[in-house]
Amino acid sequence: MKVTIVADVLGQENNGTTTACMNLVRYLQGCGDEVKIVCCDADKKGWENYYIVGTFNMGPLINKVVERNNVSLANPEKEVILEAIKDADIVHVMMPFFLGRKAAKLARKMNIPVTAGFHVQAENFTSHIGMMNFGLANYITYMCFYELLYKRVNGVHYPTQFIRDLFENTVHHKTNGYVISNGVHDRFKKKKSAKPEELKDKFVILFTGRYSGEKSHHILIKAVAKSKYKDKIQLIFAGQGPTYNALRKLSIKKNINMPIMKFFGKDELVDVINYCDLYCHPAEIEIEAIACLEAISCGIVPVIANSKRCATKAFAIDEKNLFKCNDTQNLADKIDYWIEHPEERKQRSKDYLSYTKQFNQTECMKKMRLMMEECIRNN
Repeated sequence: MKVTIVADVLGQENNGTTTACMNLVRYLQGCGDEVKIVCCDADKKGWENYYIVGTFNMGPLINKVVERNNVSLANPEKEVILEAIKDADIVHVMMPFFLGRKAAKLARKMNIPVTAGFHVQAENFTSHIGMMNFGLANYITYMCFYELLYKRVNGVHYPTQFIRDLFENTVHHKTNGYVISNGVHDRFKKKKSAKPEELKDKFVILFTGRYSGEKSHHILIKAVAKSKYKDKIQLIFAGQGPTYNALRKLSIKKNINMPIMKFFGKDELVDVINYCDLYCHPAEIEIEAIACLEAISCGIVPVIANSKRCATKAFAIDEKNLFKCNDTQNLADKIDYWIEHPEERKQRSKDYLSYTKQFNQTECMKKMRLMMEECIRNN
């Protein structure tokens, strides 16, 4: 099978969408498929099967927002796209932006089937312009996604049933959808990992997620400040992003132990997860949260925001693994509960090790390939 993958935003594997993209690339290549990738990563120029376009100039305001998030948006250069898709059996678009939409349009004219991933919630965009909670802005964003891409493709990949239902109910249209998790790599498993010496007397709470408003790191900081065990707790924020300085300032203001804030490579992250005591996921906006799945695949017990705009709540085994969204006192109470019940935490850890077997990445990527084959047959 010849597959062309189109990624408006690629870059390093430091976010869920890029990781999902590259996992798919590696799986398809492992199956013997020929995979071409279209992106705007200048550092990949000259690499085999990479087709590089320039970056898109959206004006000073949007350019500044994009720059703050350490990403580049791709310019939809027709000739480059045509060269990448001309022999393809199928084109898979990662995001509903300019490059992906142009590639889908050109592929349809050439009668090449197109599938598209749903990796962006409206709020992932509107949060950066201060309109995350403005319903009309989110509705318009979803309608643009639908009209300009998703209604025009052969199949839509939804990482969760939650995001499929949310999107289809918002735009009032059904799509030819396939609900397939992005999956968890086999490296994320329970193993012995000693806490660093400086953390041995701490109760270590991990949250993996981009430092941005919709991830709600500030809720976790405020909750720790209200905990009975505030001085004992050490937060680790695995990630990077534009709110780094604001989160440090808030931690100082709330007088908690300064969170450890850094981006960890995958192998190092496995070690970190395995020496942590609890995983908290306060994000209000989330399509799937592979980061949470990675943590619970290592047997760490989670406490997850029960947000109506977040798919991650589906990973809660019971109410003890949920807290009321944006309720810092409720989160503090849940944290204190798990600190005070270590034996129950050990049992819940075993429960999660069994629960996460369904998210094996190889099986998920196999379903992605079957989706593509089906869309080729039905084109």
